Amino acid sequence: MLLLCRLAIEVGTPVNIVVGSHVWVENAEIAWIDGEVTEIKGSDATIVTTDGKTIVTSLSNIYPKDTEAPPAGVDDMTKLAYLHEPGVLHNLGCRFALNEIYTYTGNILIAVNPFRRLPHLYDVHMMEQYKGASFGELSPHLFAVADACYSQSILVSGESGAGKTETTKMLMRYLAFMGGRSGTEGRTVEQQVLESNPVLEAFGNSKTVKNNNSSRFGKFVEIQFDKYGKISGAAVRTYLLERSRVCQVSDPERNYHCFYMLCAAPPEEVKKFKVGDPRTFHYLNQTNCYEVANVDDAREYLLTKHAMDVVGINQEEQDAIFRVVAAILHLGNIEFEKGKEIDSSRLKDEKSKYHLKTTAELLLCNEKALEESLCKRVIVTPDGNITKPLDPDSAALSRDALAKTMYSRLFDWIVDKINISIGQDPNAKSLIGVLDIYGFESFKINSFEQLCINLTNEKLQQHFNQHVFKMEQEEYTREEINWSYVEFVDNQDVLDLIEKKPGGIIALLDEACMFPKSTHETFAQKLYQTYKAHKRFSKPKLARTAFTINHYAGDVTYQADLFLDKNKDYVVAEHQALLNDSACPFVANLIPPLPEESSKQSKFSSIGTRFKQQLQSLMETLSTTEPHYIRCVKPNTVLKPGIFENFNVLNQLRCGGVLEAIRISCAGYPTKRAFDEFIDRFGMLAPDLVDSGSDEKQACAAICDRMGLKGYQIGKNKVFLRAGQMAELDARRLEVLANAARLLQRQIRTHLIRKQFLILRNATVKIQKLWRGWLARKLYEHMRREDASIRIQKYSRGHAAKMAYANLRSSAIVIQTGMRAMAARNEYRHRRRMNAAIIIQTQWRLHKARKAYLEVKKGSLILQCLWRGRIGRKELRKLRMAARETGALKEAKDKLEKKVEELTWRLDFEKHLRVDLEEAKGQEIARLQSSLQEIQEKLDEANTAIIKEKEAARIAIENAPPVIKEVPVVDNTKLEFLKNRNMELEDELSEFKIKAEEFEKRFCEAQKQAEALTKETEESQTKISQLQEMTESLETNLSNLESENHVLRQQALAASENEELTEEIKSLESKIAELESENRLLQSQPAQVGQATLAVETVQSEVVQTPENGHLESGEELKIENVPVVVPLTISLSKQKSLTDRQQENHDALIKCLMEDKRFDKKRSAAAYIVYKSLVQWHSFEAEKTNIFDRIIHTIRSNVENQENIGELAYWLSTTSTLLFLLQNTLKLSSASKSGANRRQSSSASLFGRMARITRSSSPELEISSGYSGMASKSDCQSRVDAKYPALLFKQQLTAYVEKIYGKIRDRLKKEISPFLTMCIQAPRSARTRSTRVSSKSIHSNVAAKQASSIHWQNIVKSLDQFQIILHENYVHSMIIQKIYRQVFAFINVQLFNSLLLRRECCSSSNGEFLKAGLNELEEWCSKAIQESAGTSWDELQHIKQAVGFLVLHQKAHKSLEEITNELCPALSLPQIYRIGTMFWDDKYGTQGLSQDVIGKMRAMMTDDSTNIPNSSFLLDDDSSIPFSLDDIARSGIDINLADVEPPSLLRQNSEFHFLLQQLTN
Repeated sequence: MLLLCRLAIEVGTPVNIVVGSHVWVENAEIAWIDGEVTEIKGSDATIVTTDGKTIVTSLSNIYPKDTEAPPAGVDDMTKLAYLHEPGVLHNLGCRFALNEIYTYTGNILIAVNPFRRLPHLYDVHMMEQYKGASFGELSPHLFAVADACYSQSILVSGESGAGKTETTKMLMRYLAFMGGRSGTEGRTVEQQVLESNPVLEAFGNSKTVKNNNSSRFGKFVEIQFDKYGKISGAAVRTYLLERSRVCQVSDPERNYHCFYMLCAAPPEEVKKFKVGDPRTFHYLNQTNCYEVANVDDAREYLLTKHAMDVVGINQEEQDAIFRVVAAILHLGNIEFEKGKEIDSSRLKDEKSKYHLKTTAELLLCNEKALEESLCKRVIVTPDGNITKPLDPDSAALSRDALAKTMYSRLFDWIVDKINISIGQDPNAKSLIGVLDIYGFESFKINSFEQLCINLTNEKLQQHFNQHVFKMEQEEYTREEINWSYVEFVDNQDVLDLIEKKPGGIIALLDEACMFPKSTHETFAQKLYQTYKAHKRFSKPKLARTAFTINHYAGDVTYQADLFLDKNKDYVVAEHQALLNDSACPFVANLIPPLPEESSKQSKFSSIGTRFKQQLQSLMETLSTTEPHYIRCVKPNTVLKPGIFENFNVLNQLRCGGVLEAIRISCAGYPTKRAFDEFIDRFGMLAPDLVDSGSDEKQACAAICDRMGLKGYQIGKNKVFLRAGQMAELDARRLEVLANAARLLQRQIRTHLIRKQFLILRNATVKIQKLWRGWLARKLYEHMRREDASIRIQKYSRGHAAKMAYANLRSSAIVIQTGMRAMAARNEYRHRRRMNAAIIIQTQWRLHKARKAYLEVKKGSLILQCLWRGRIGRKELRKLRMAARETGALKEAKDKLEKKVEELTWRLDFEKHLRVDLEEAKGQEIARLQSSLQEIQEKLDEANTAIIKEKEAARIAIENAPPVIKEVPVVDNTKLEFLKNRNMELEDELSEFKIKAEEFEKRFCEAQKQAEALTKETEESQTKISQLQEMTESLETNLSNLESENHVLRQQALAASENEELTEEIKSLESKIAELESENRLLQSQPAQVGQATLAVETVQSEVVQTPENGHLESGEELKIENVPVVVPLTISLSKQKSLTDRQQENHDALIKCLMEDKRFDKKRSAAAYIVYKSLVQWHSFEAEKTNIFDRIIHTIRSNVENQENIGELAYWLSTTSTLLFLLQNTLKLSSASKSGANRRQSSSASLFGRMARITRSSSPELEISSGYSGMASKSDCQSRVDAKYPALLFKQQLTAYVEKIYGKIRDRLKKEISPFLTMCIQAPRSARTRSTRVSSKSIHSNVAAKQASSIHWQNIVKSLDQFQIILHENYVHSMIIQKIYRQVFAFINVQLFNSLLLRRECCSSSNGEFLKAGLNELEEWCSKAIQESAGTSWDELQHIKQAVGFLVLHQKAHKSLEEITNELCPALSLPQIYRIGTMFWDDKYGTQGLSQDVIGKMRAMMTDDSTNIPNSSFLLDDDSSIPFSLDDIARSGIDINLADVEPPSLLRQNSEFHFLLQQLTN
């Protein structure tokens, strides 16, 4: 049960404290210190503490210490043997030293602020671990509290700086992660609530003595959930903002953050709001603290502005808010002095006038009205209104009242705006309330705010006490024990003293506030008279206005000097009228006008009464929910990490109600132990009962009776002990252990004395033996010397004789040597002369022969050189020609291709030009003929006119008198002009004819050159093929690297998964293909059917277009008889339609084969090979457009999606991976496809966009391939194919489906073994037996438990075997199987290792042995499994293997840090080793873990590295990525022999698939 329920002061008595007991004793420096009792005299005990000091104290002041408690503390303090103040403090200190900041006390969480970032405790991975886990199953964490609190409330309490706000943020993060969010747009509710924190902190937090960011208001966040358990809304409620801080600040505290942020705003903002240095404002310069360490107010101002944007406060409202803040600052600088009239006031100086004017400008109100509202007061009487002037002090109070009113209303407006922005769900099905409220406060000077705060804590403490008592009752009822005598200690008398109406302090304060002449002294005297007999109320000596209240956390003395002013909450009518008349709507609405009927009533409003109402509403809300408590503790007052101040923590435990709960638990049963734990600890007190195998419940009762305990209770599952009985049992247990120790000492001492005697006897025997040996050695030495002297004499005489003989012998040898040397020299001299003569003769003869030879050789060399030079020059010419042909082959090919393209283009151009010229020539001739005809007509008309004129002249002459002389008239100018024009036209016509003849000649020449170049190109093509084979591998690698783009793969998969879009693309593609083919056929038809030549060309162009993919294969020749034939358009269209129908039929047959033919031919997927061979035969990989790939992908998707049969998934994994392997080893990326793919990838992200772009970009000259050919082609295509974009896209989609099927099989195996892994993790806890009992029953139960727990490991092995069999039956490649098992073993490693780090009960020696046995079974499976399947999977378990090795190690305390990190656990990080080392406990042998020196070193190293390591998470992450690539598949070595795959009967009967049979026959 709860520690706070059990926390009992176990009073020490002479019965349970004996000599040798380890106890806790009070210490002035560290509160409590442990020591050992050395002597007891009467009621006093002598204790030697751990620091070496000797203390004598009363037995009633010491507490027993549990020596068997783990050095790292317990995660749930209900497990402590002794529940008292020093025990709790020591446990928290031990865990804090190990960075374990969370500790359970039943279902209550104590959180100690570490004052450092611990991101690994709050990341998503940690949230996933706690999601859905049972409470108490994992290590203590606030996520565990949040996980168990639907339709409940969480009360976060603690003093300023204890971490309440951060805890609340983490709770909301987890709640949002756990429940998700409903279908809303924009930011989540959790994000909006968290992003409202900066705004609320800016306007509601300030620096205090204890905390740099203290919340000066209470906050209750109500998170709402819909019927699906998702967050659907939230609301923020605030309580008791400290309004007096606006006007009064004590040193070294600060005012609210927003004032300092505004003063540090950007220059333009400062100028706009007319602020400046905070030292110039009265409300800020009352203290010497203007800055906070490590806080930049300018940056915080920008962050607050951004947060306002997020929560929905627009720019206009932000400006209005900061205008009000600036106005409050300027308002505080207005000072007053006595006026001309009595008790009147006026502005003190020009400075005050300036600030008054600035305030009026900022509030957009009348300056004169502002001054009058501060200096005058209007009294409403039945006879009329009376204006009363205010003295300077009253005017200053009026100024401060206006500032406090505006600020509190501004804060309320911000809270309402945040709630409107977040939104509430009226249909919420459940809610979770998170209360972040101030803790108990007791300062040197305590005022009205402290009274309200402590009233809140008294209320919450009562609620807590009731909850504690309720939990006690529930456990007593559950265990069916008698608890009727347990009394509940309540603090209702303190609550009545403060809030009871009438007669309470708040009621008396309200009464005093309503009397104008009441003062602080009269109010205090009233309190003294009313409560002089109250046990919770007292008056300090010599105090006039102070009073003391005895709270649950101690006595607090309050100063009543400002109680009356701080309690008044009414709004001055002049102030309300002033603000309502403001030109700014925001300011005018800060204080809305009251209704008419309410304005006629009393305007008095009390802060205390309103706060009581809010508090009552809060308690009603909490009463409707099941509370969960989080007590935040501040370990030190300097706000630094690693410091644990005992006195400070004890004080917070008192203020948090921990020590108050002692009075509840003292009346009940603070110690509760399960039967097995009780027998484990105290079974030695009655070993006969334990060994006899009796019932545990009866054995526990018998032990308690035998020890003479009174008042204990035996429940259904636990033993309930009264206060002190645990210590008494431990004392008796200590006696038993002491007797056993004395028995052991006696036996050991006997053993030591006998051992010493045996050593002495053996030493005596050894001395005798040595002495006798010394005498024998002496005799032996004498005999040896005598023998040595004889030997020396013998060798000396022999040496002398030998030396004489040696001298004689050497002399003889010298004489012999001289004689023999003389004879040898003579012989040598003779031989030398003979050799010299022979050499002279030889050289002379050699010279004559050599001279003759050289002359002959010279002549022969000259002849040879001349002949070889001639042959070499011929050969050189051949080699140069061959080198030029071979070395420049690629260049020649490129040049020839370019030249062919250029000539083709020129040919087409000249052909079109010739046609154009002929047309122009015909038109020009027609035009000239028409012009000539017109000129001829004009000439005829002129001749006719001339004839007429001649005839008229003749007639006139005939009729004229005879005296007139006849003069002939002829018009030759016009005739000459026409003749010249005719000549010019004839010249132009002749020039056109000449140009036409030249064009015809040039066309003939170009045609001959093109034919010659074509022949040369065909001849060079065979030579270029060798270079192509050499560069093919490099081009393939380059194309694969550029085409295998991961983004394209993902886009292709996403597009292929959209089935409707795929169908639309298919229909569009077929329509586009049909329309474009018809358009091209129409364009290719001749304009005039009657022209035979153009008709023949049309027929030729149509015949050249093969029905395969729009181009001829290399090496094929197409012969066409040049016969004038006219082909109708209908015949071509019908032909195209028939090809499309045949294509569709063959596609259907292939897809049917893919779906139905699920057989394997020689361990290969037959369907994959048949599909591949068909695609190669149809040249689909080289097609610009085809729909066969989409149909194949659609077939795979329809069989894989929502597929749960592992056999089907394994088959499709084998088929798709085989097909992908064949594609990877066949396709290469052409340059055109490469550029097109890159262009399409960059321009369009969707498959439909890419298809549309392909359609738009295809030119009329490109042919649409049907993906099918009825013509026979090559039987096999092992060479690389230039892949087009559809083939590359198909490859990407196929790759994505291989990865998807792989992931589904891997995840399915993980899902199948996960329940068994969970049982393996939980088995040690359920199967752990008591080591202290050794009986036949326990032995049999232990064996049965081990057998039951081993079943889970066998089930895991069974699942691995089943999957292995299925994968091998479907011939999945060994590389893929190895990858699956490697990731599954890595998953096992992560799950087991994380369980060790998150569950302390798993971090034990017995669990280590259990895991070791399970790992042995996995290792045995890996050794027996097929090597192609298991591979190196066993290496993936390195973390858990090393951790288990650490757990089962018996000499941990003797290991150094270097040995652990380098030898024992090299794969584990330092935080992981530290976590295991601190959580380890030996439940089997009771040995110690790591030494404190090693733990201290690791803690220091982690502290030093904490700044460099951003995330020091000790948990492992499960890798769910795809661990192989296309290159791995390409290197997998699958058999690609295509010739021996037998087609199914479905395709055997189809004549279009006979190429499969031909390949099989070949």
